[in-house]
Amino acid sequence: MSASPRSATPASWITHWVGGKAVPGEQTRAGDVFDPSTGEVTARVPFASLEELDACVRTARAAYPAWAATPPLRRARVMFRFRDLLERASDELAEAISREHGKTLADARGEIVRGLEVVEFACGIPDLLKGEHNESVGTGVDAFSIRQPLGVVAGITPFNFPAMVPLWMFPIALACGNAFILKPSERDPSASVLIARILHEAGLPAGVFNVIHGDREIVDGLLSHPGVAAVSFVGSTPVARHVHLEGTKHGKRVQALGGAKNHAVIMPDADLDDAVNALMGAAFGSAGERCMAISIAVAVGDDTADRLITKLEPKVKALRIGGYSDLNADMGPLITGEHRSKVCSYIESGVGEGASLVVDGRGGLSNKGFFLGGSLFDGVKPQMRIYQEEIFGPVLGVVRVPDLDAAIDLINAHTYANGTAIFTRSGSAARAFTSAIEVGMVGVNVPLPVPMAFHSFGGWRSSLFGDHHIYGREGVRFYTRLKAVTQRWPRDVQHAAEFSMPTMK
Repeated sequence: MSASPRSATPASWITHWVGGKAVPGEQTRAGDVFDPSTGEVTARVPFASLEELDACVRTARAAYPAWAATPPLRRARVMFRFRDLLERASDELAEAISREHGKTLADARGEIVRGLEVVEFACGIPDLLKGEHNESVGTGVDAFSIRQPLGVVAGITPFNFPAMVPLWMFPIALACGNAFILKPSERDPSASVLIARILHEAGLPAGVFNVIHGDREIVDGLLSHPGVAAVSFVGSTPVARHVHLEGTKHGKRVQALGGAKNHAVIMPDADLDDAVNALMGAAFGSAGERCMAISIAVAVGDDTADRLITKLEPKVKALRIGGYSDLNADMGPLITGEHRSKVCSYIESGVGEGASLVVDGRGGLSNKGFFLGGSLFDGVKPQMRIYQEEIFGPVLGVVRVPDLDAAIDLINAHTYANGTAIFTRSGSAARAFTSAIEVGMVGVNVPLPVPMAFHSFGGWRSSLFGDHHIYGREGVRFYTRLKAVTQRWPRDVQHAAEFSMPTMK
């Protein structure tokens, strides 16, 4: 990606969104946006300067007081309208996602649905913000608690879910009364601007939601800016660690979700056909570019592993790969040519370290598009790079262990602890696994245990930095601060009679 401007027609420039309108920006530095299916540059995205960032923060700070003072019920009504408009625009949004990310249209539509669920959760904000109350904690003294917004908060989001991950953040932040600045991935930024337009159409006041594009300079600018109270981040673990350290150093509240190496344990009694179908979608959906992708299958017993490989091999070979307009494709290309090369280097490393490459997805690579087929390894060992590191591509490895205890010990020893799953017919095995496993999200016969919007998403260990998981009630806690009030009223306070139906104004 280039950081210097090059000639382009005005229509090819993606804009920022600040103060309720599209803003071209200075365009002194910019990056290329690709169609991963063809490898062609389709647009240019401007990288904001620190001066532009400061102006964006000032705009958000100016809009914040009135929005924070808006009753939660009215804020919820904006979310209701946004939800309806977003659903109507879902086809347009899905195409924008697929065009810049490369994922299939069906996958893009699924991501929007999971984002809409969080919007629906945020619509219940009047109830979610209710505090606690105690009458007569002393003579004539009452005590209660309230939750209030933080101010201007920021979201820094990854390329793999350009709509869903922002939707995991800002609906709750806005519903709680905050102003929000979104810094989307520069790889696929169009979805964020489209979402901003829809929010504006839903009646969100200008300046309450803003989109600013950029690279690390803007990330670090958000982390250090005194006008930003909190930062939400989703991305790789090294960057998540940096975001958490830098943000907290500058006094901000930070939730930083990092990488993953998700395991699925296949027990001898599992419905193997069901498990194999689940693994195919979990490992190769979205070309493996998911933080919840299953990249390691832990087979309990050699017989289970042999049967698993026998069933997986033909299915991995039969994966249909195509551009987003190919409605029959199982998965699309990777996000960039550089990332494809990185994934290929992991495959080479696995072979070099002694794993058995059952299916090699590197066959038939061309210079047109960033496509890569599915790869399947057997005999993966814990010391190998393909086991230790997050590949973020269509590569599935099988590790053989003798029993469930060994599987649990294996997973608990890994530095990542985002998601895991077990496939079994045994209730006692499932209960033992869910109790002993040290991972943030667990599935039982469910390959991608992404919690629903009314729960919360987040891993453990190197998969999460900060005290709060994302969305759900944890999201409400993150985007608000608690205030305790103790009050006593004079006994002679009088109120005039009111005869009309009281309303909240």
